[in-house]
Amino acid sequence: MMGMSLTRKLKVMKDKLKIAVIGLLMGAAEVVPGVSGGTIAFITGIYERLLLALKQFTPRLLLGLRDPGIAALWRQVDANFLLLLFGGMGVAILAFATGISYLMQHQAVSLWAFFFGLVIASSWVMAQQVSGFSARLLLFATMGTATGILLTGFAPIELPPTPLYIFLGGAIAVCAWILPGISGSFILLILGLYGVIIDAIKQLDVVTLALLGSGCAVGLVSFAQVLSRLFARARDETLAVLTGFMLGSLAKLWPWKQTLAYQLGSDGHQIPLVQEPIWPATYHTLTGLEPQIGLAVLAMLLGLVVVVGLDRFAMAETVSTRVKK
Repeated sequence: MMGMSLTRKLKVMKDKLKIAVIGLLMGAAEVVPGVSGGTIAFITGIYERLLLALKQFTPRLLLGLRDPGIAALWRQVDANFLLLLFGGMGVAILAFATGISYLMQHQAVSLWAFFFGLVIASSWVMAQQVSGFSARLLLFATMGTATGILLTGFAPIELPPTPLYIFLGGAIAVCAWILPGISGSFILLILGLYGVIIDAIKQLDVVTLALLGSGCAVGLVSFAQVLSRLFARARDETLAVLTGFMLGSLAKLWPWKQTLAYQLGSDGHQIPLVQEPIWPATYHTLTGLEPQIGLAVLAMLLGLVVVVGLDRFAMAETVSTRVKK
């Protein structure tokens, strides 16, 4: 009995560590304008669990607080899971904001190449979840791809960083965060708020971050209701559209870019605002920098390996759980 108890405790600790690590990965990905934390959630096998937990937060939940009690509500919303996941994300965002900004300035080709490979592999993993191929599903995937290309091609606007716009920006960006393929930080970039938020993270501006977090909470709970219904009623069609989103976002992740416009951060460094993909040779001609093709290929392969590894791990965990049941 003691051995079984110890085994159970170790399994619980392993599950908690896994969720926290996934949160770290989601947070690190979300700092980059072009990579969605939802992509990481999907390939690690927690996406639908996340939607199920978030959809519980309704006015009815608060109104019924007295009936089942705090403990029952805690289990109903899968609060331990959400705390570990979002806690890991918060730590990663705070820890990696400076590092990711540095890499985007000094190792941009390798960083974009890594995420390019990650998203290619992720779109393949998601496509494998569709139960069968049909012309109808191909149409949905095409619609998703077109939407992804359209979104990543939007010309950025410059919203003033007022409390209202920061709140609304968080509510809109978080909808992209939960969608695999569309980055929440990229939406902030389109809205002209990305530099403001990165600076707030670096400086621990509690007021700005609280406004952003409040907007994210409202947008996330609301949009999770929509997504969970789509998965319940039209799973294959939803997966096809999300696969298209990923494919459509690849233009944004292409490692070699020409920057057409910048946004100036409060510390004086330039944040790329408008970019277009170019060939490596053109990149060398325009920038005078080496295109680092070999290093970029290795980074892409690393992204592919990471996704395959996470997918295999998620599949192994699923099989193990079913066998034990």
